Parts: sequence; structure tokens; C-alpha cells
Amino acid sequence: MVLLDVAACGGALRMRLIAPKLSVRQIPGGTAVFRTIDDFAASWKHESEATMKTLHALTDASLAQPVNDECRTLGRIAWHTTDTIKEMMERTGLHVDGAPANAPVPATAKEIADSYNRSAASLMEGIRSAWTDKTLETVDEMYGEKWARGSTLHVLIVHQAHHRGQMTVLMRQAGIAPPGIYGPSKEEWAQWQMEPPVI
Repeated sequence: MVLLDVAACGGALRMRLIAPKLSVRQIPGGTAVFRTIDDFAASWKHESEATMKTLHALTDASLAQPVNDECRTLGRIAWHTTDTIKEMMERTGLHVDGAPANAPVPATAKEIADSYNRSAASLMEGIRSAWTDKTLETVDEMYGEKWARGSTLHVLIVHQAHHRGQMTVLMRQAGIAPPGIYGPSKEEWAQWQMEPPVI
């Protein structure tokens, strides 16, 4: 088990990410592992589109929205979600287009969204051109542990889903209606011709 800092607030919260240590056939704790590139591609299409919807809803002013004075801002979380694609996947030896490590948070929401879009597309292009289904069983050194690449891809997806959740809370605090991801947001229920849930 590896402990990665994925918190909005200075490392105060952490998320446990479990990756198989032996092979893709043995999956401790029920951890999901991609066994085919087509399966990952289908999930990545949905998940990266969901992240793009979230990033496109941001405004430049909203990027400064913090949880509090000692925590990450909405812009920093959005940028972390973006630059992790390159950072995490290059640990597997796969080249991904993106900003250099520790690049400062861009000043505009458009720059963040554009960078995410480039990295997300570059990731899929790189996997399609350099990997096969068998490559997903390759084990890499990841954050002090050994992960099968099929598991690393799963971790990448849940990592960004986690941060999307943080972003939607900060968007509300910044006065922005977040988009629906796995169902309608509060504002979208009417578009589905349904009453929103009782608060």
C-alpha cells in the first residue's frame, strides 16, 4: 500500500491507493486493474471528458478560491490534477506532453484546461503507440512501491476523480455551479425534467 498526498490542504488529508505488488492476476483488496488498453481508453475518454467539463467551468477569478488561508486554492488543485498526468506516467517511462515539473500555476483557467487537454490526449496517443495489452503487466517502481502498469492507470483515474470532487466544492464556494459528472448537478435536474433532491 502506498500513501500519496492528494489533499487540498497542506497534506493534512491523505488518500490510500492500493496497487498490486505481484502481478495483474492477483489483486489484493479488490483494486481495479486495467487488463486491456481498449478498456482503459473507454474509461479515460469518459473520465478525461468529465475533468475537462470541470476545468471549462472555472473562471480566472475562481482560481484563487481556497479552502482556507493555509490550504491549496482551486487553481492549484486544478493544476495538480493536470500536471499529475505527465508526472505519474513518466515514472513508467512513457513520454507525455505537459508542463515541466513544479511549473507555477497558470494565471488563467483556459491555460489550465488547454494544458490538461494536451496531456490527456498525449497520454492516450503514447499508450496506443508504445504499449500493448501485455505491457499493462509490466511492473514499475512507483512512489516507493512496485505497481503493474494496469494498476497505475487505475490510480491515475481515481486520483483525478478525487480532485474533481475537491474542485466542485470550491467551485460552489466561488459561486460557480459545477457540472454534473456521474449524474446531474443541482442546477441540472430541471434539464432532466426532474425535481432536485431535498436538501
